[in-house]
Amino acid sequence: MYTAADLKKGLKIIIEGDPYIIIAFDFTKPGKGQALYRTKMRNMINGTILDRTYRSGETFEPASLEERQMEYLYKEGTHYTFMDQQTYEQVIMEEDTIGDAKNFLLENIKVEVLLFGEKAIGVTIPNFVNLRVTQTDPWAKGDTSGNDSKPATVETGYVLRVPPFIEEGELITIDTRTGEYSTRVKG
Repeated sequence: MYTAADLKKGLKIIIEGDPYIIIAFDFTKPGKGQALYRTKMRNMINGTILDRTYRSGETFEPASLEERQMEYLYKEGTHYTFMDQQTYEQVIMEEDTIGDAKNFLLENIKVEVLLFGEKAIGVTIPNFVNLRVTQTDPWAKGDTSGNDSKPATVETGYVLRVPPFIEEGELITIDTRTGEYSTRVKG
């Protein structure tokens, strides 16, 4: 059990049955009276932001979260299915829960799934993934129109800017944190 004095940025606690992560924290000690702990928290399930002020002595239940390595299997409608490689247990997540990670999910990729009890509430993908370019405009040698990048679509349907020398069918590395082109995969 945490007390108000334990509150800090990054701490995960349970508020009204949902896991929250503290994203901002401020401590105030007025001249007379109890210390105040002002927090800004994000609901880890639906992303809503909550501003709360607590007094010293209040207690909080720690959020028991587990991160488990799983393999992405397939997408069906707006549902994404993952499987634990140890137990073969399958977890289904909604597209809204996955967020931008859906742009980089290829079948059989290993990811970290964040579980709150038995419910999957988030997914962490590797910082870099290799995806094949399925559509981009051809590049003409000597084309110096001033554009140093062009749009390209990769096999997940994600569209990003790539250098002009990238052609359809090439494998490229994408930084999943920024969603930007990183390098061309050779070989």
